[in-house]
Amino acid sequence: MTRVLGVDPGLTRCGVGVVDIAPDRRATLVAVTVIQTAPDLALERRLLAIGDELAALLDEHQPDAVALERVFAQHNVRTVMGTAQASGVVLHAAAARGLVVTLHTPSEVKAAVTGHGSADKKQVTAMVQRILRMDAAPKPADAADALALAICHGWRTGAASPAVLGASIAPHGDLTPAQVAWRAAEKSARASRLDR
Repeated sequence: MTRVLGVDPGLTRCGVGVVDIAPDRRATLVAVTVIQTAPDLALERRLLAIGDELAALLDEHQPDAVALERVFAQHNVRTVMGTAQASGVVLHAAAARGLVVTLHTPSEVKAAVTGHGSADKKQVTAMVQRILRMDAAPKPADAADALALAICHGWRTGAASPAVLGASIAPHGDLTPAQVAWRAAEKSARASRLDR
């Protein structure tokens, strides 16, 4: 069992989701929350609040790995700066605990949980709810995105291990369509690398 803490970074809303991934890739919800800070609070106080809450979550849930959304440049420089600053807090908190942080692009995460990299937020949220067998959809979107990041990381690292060891991946009847699509994409990517 691998425990992954996923973070959808943001200065106003920072989504945090913790998921356990079994060897058969079955994902189980452990915790989900959104750390919020007020826009009128001084920047250093906002970052401190995010850092303090994140540290408490890391210490409480003891994840094996941290998955963080990769920051991309946007037209709104203020938004991307806040996201980057929140990401720095996450990187620091994880490193202080000896945890490896893996960055995932939004399209990687969408492909992992829905089967295609251009899915919209509604589709991602619906698949996260289904994969984690939740009674209700995780809200707000920051919470769903954090859980999707954790699932993506768990499946991605889990899918890579058998290939590295040269083992075949046994089919599982309980895989979701997204998991089946992800395995097919991983197999295709490995095949194209071998053909080079």
